[in-house]
Amino acid sequence: MAKARSIGKTQGRTRDNADSTRNGDDATARKAAFLSQPANYAEAPATVERIETHMSWVFLAGNHAYKLKKAVHYPYLDFSSVTARRHDCLEELRLNQRLAPSVYLGIVPLTREAGDRLALGGDGEPVDWLVRMRRLSRARMLDNAMAAGAVQDAELDAVVRLLVDFYRDQPPEPVVSEVYRRTLEHDVRSNRQVLLEPQYGLARGAIEPIIRAQLDLLHTTPQLFDDRVAAGRIVEGHGDLRPGHVFLGPPPQIIDCLEFNRALRVVDPLDELGYLAMECRVRDRETVGNRLLARYAELSGDPAPPTLLALYQSRRACLRARLCLRHITSTEASTDAAWRDRAGAYLGLSRNYASALG
Repeated sequence: MAKARSIGKTQGRTRDNADSTRNGDDATARKAAFLSQPANYAEAPATVERIETHMSWVFLAGNHAYKLKKAVHYPYLDFSSVTARRHDCLEELRLNQRLAPSVYLGIVPLTREAGDRLALGGDGEPVDWLVRMRRLSRARMLDNAMAAGAVQDAELDAVVRLLVDFYRDQPPEPVVSEVYRRTLEHDVRSNRQVLLEPQYGLARGAIEPIIRAQLDLLHTTPQLFDDRVAAGRIVEGHGDLRPGHVFLGPPPQIIDCLEFNRALRVVDPLDELGYLAMECRVRDRETVGNRLLARYAELSGDPAPPTLLALYQSRRACLRARLCLRHITSTEASTDAAWRDRAGAYLGLSRNYASALG
């Protein structure tokens, strides 16, 4: 089987990071060490590949992947108890089965057996829980397929059809128009606050025109956003629709829904599709993103105004730049240049999108 794509929430991943235990205690490190051993899986894989994010470990074992949540507590999530981690595993399973039913197979307990030994799916007391998934070919993920120049129009159309059907099946969220606009404005202002933090050294003159263009559209053309609410377009979506989460199939599957914060999943589908198209463009595959958007408009009957799409994309690009910059203060100094370059690319895109808002 081809090497598989792991499931994670951040751009930054490290393999067997020697400092990984800083995000947990000795018990968590012991669990990760246990799950890194092939002999501890029923299918007895030849090797286990361990991939770490700031919230979890993913263990690639044979034809399956297992995700273990870290015992972490951030402002936007709390995985500090076994009960909380089990609940999040169940939510991850429930939500991801909407768009990837053949990938998300169930949850498995990590148990404590006689003699204080650990077992995966044993009969003892559960000391943690893992999400069990089917491994997917890395080559068939949209980000890697784009890099290889191996994306077919028919595959993109199948992905869009999956998403159109998904959004159509979601009931409209009971959103108040003014609250929706205020939420977007809060996001825009939060992006500005982070981007202008002194440690990143960005010129105010490079950031303010982008933010001002976004805020001006929100303030001067509120009907654009109110119409989306009135039409029932705001639904509970995926929450993190990026190329690395799109499996081209067959059949297409979309993985790694943002399961831990419902508010971040309540979106306009055009916002999510615009985000996916923006991520294609930042990878120099603008034609892929353009086809996704065009097919969405055709299949959904939702030809939204170009300025609305540009606002969504400019805001998303600012957010991605902000997240890249945050990595500078949370990773090794040797990665600073790479994260700055990524942030610069996103800011360039955001500026380009903002130019269409005037």
